Amino acid sequence: MSRSGGGEPHRDEDEELEAATLLSGEDAPHVYARNPESRVLLVRLGLSFFLFGLINNVLYVIILSAALDLVPPSTPKGIIAFCNIFPALVAKLGWPYLLKGRIRYARRLIGCTACSVCGMLVVALFDTLSMRLLGICLASFSSGLGELTFLQLSTRYHPPSVAGHSVGYFASGTGGAGLVGAFLWWELRGLGVRLGVGLSSILPFIIPITYFFILPRPDRFVGRDFSVAEEDDFDNAPMTASYTPLPRGEEEDVVSITEPEAVVKAPIALSMEDKWRLAKPMLTKYMLPLFCVYLFEYTINQGISPTLVYPVPTRESHWFMSLLIHSIRDYYPLWQLVYQSTVFLSRSSISLGLPPLPGRLLSLPAIVQGVILSTLAFESAVGIFGDSDAREGWSFAFVFLLIAIEGICGGLAYVNVFYRINQEKHDDPGTDAERAKQEREFKIGSIGLADSAGILMASLVAVPTEIELCRVQVARGKLFCQSL
Repeated sequence: MSRSGGGEPHRDEDEELEAATLLSGEDAPHVYARNPESRVLLVRLGLSFFLFGLINNVLYVIILSAALDLVPPSTPKGIIAFCNIFPALVAKLGWPYLLKGRIRYARRLIGCTACSVCGMLVVALFDTLSMRLLGICLASFSSGLGELTFLQLSTRYHPPSVAGHSVGYFASGTGGAGLVGAFLWWELRGLGVRLGVGLSSILPFIIPITYFFILPRPDRFVGRDFSVAEEDDFDNAPMTASYTPLPRGEEEDVVSITEPEAVVKAPIALSMEDKWRLAKPMLTKYMLPLFCVYLFEYTINQGISPTLVYPVPTRESHWFMSLLIHSIRDYYPLWQLVYQSTVFLSRSSISLGLPPLPGRLLSLPAIVQGVILSTLAFESAVGIFGDSDAREGWSFAFVFLLIAIEGICGGLAYVNVFYRINQEKHDDPGTDAERAKQEREFKIGSIGLADSAGILMASLVAVPTEIELCRVQVARGKLFCQSL
């Protein structure tokens, strides 16, 4: 990856070094502490960011899982998906680009918690469609704002191996939210919407508890010895610096910063020109690949997967399939389970110590996703292996494999994009420490609108896609999609 500070003449050397370190394993992001106290700090940091990702995203999954129970049968379920993503997009677009100055993490996270709790209580206590949609919008806005806030918070930690550690565990938590949220609603739905969603409103309180009582302060990591010292120099990683505390006052945040020259003499805020200068290089490097990945995978999940339905297998013909599929309505939940499981595994790749994708390959998951989308659409419309019962097992295995790869690509795209931007060096020598800190926070926070925009676009594309694929299936005599 090229340096953002005008290091273009050394780009080939940087890429060769990056490839060499990947092959040798030196680029592996896993960080090891050399003493027990440092190990405890890393465990607390990883646990905190895992819980941040898990709790921040789990309400989004619960709402989607409860969509059938939240609105009347005559209401299009797509309206739930829209209200569950559009406010998050507004938060990710508005906060990094429009707000200026220092981020007050404690205040923002308390606000996110209050917004989430209010949203879920509104959904639980009111039966009218308009009020429930309002509650969903509140929870969505909080989730979007929370996600970019936690990613920005990760930039406050040094050395780079520790900052990458926090991003890896946050991504793992967001991946686990898909499985945990679906399981929680499966257990709570028997209690009804009012009580089930009402109990879910307790979950956001885990975020401030984690922030104030588990998360270690960034200055606790300064000066400690970690085993991944060479990572400080790879791929534009942020420079490790000594800790100089800010003067205490009523405006001090709970999480202190770790740059030198941290005493701010005058308020500093990035202008719109500064933000555009920072965002412009990221459009094709980070945002476009992330947008495409989410556009493709959510089009698959919402528009194509519901039409990937086959006859119910018998024990005599397909004994393994018969253990998983008992009616044609079981296919779609199975595809979603496969997708969520592989997303969780791939989003956990950094936290498991696997090396990140090279910067030049960040667009690869989007390319693979595009191929998978086209292939699954063709399978749905035409039937690659035919519609005979004898070939049903081939079709099932083929779709199972492609959806697993889809989940892997989606998770890899998410964790690697945010890991790479977290590891970039933004502060040149002589740059004001407060300004450099705000630039790092803006850059990682501004990327989040790409995935939300992709999901929103997919929700608009998925409905006509599903209708057209079902029409084509009916035309060739396959009527399963009409009975769902």
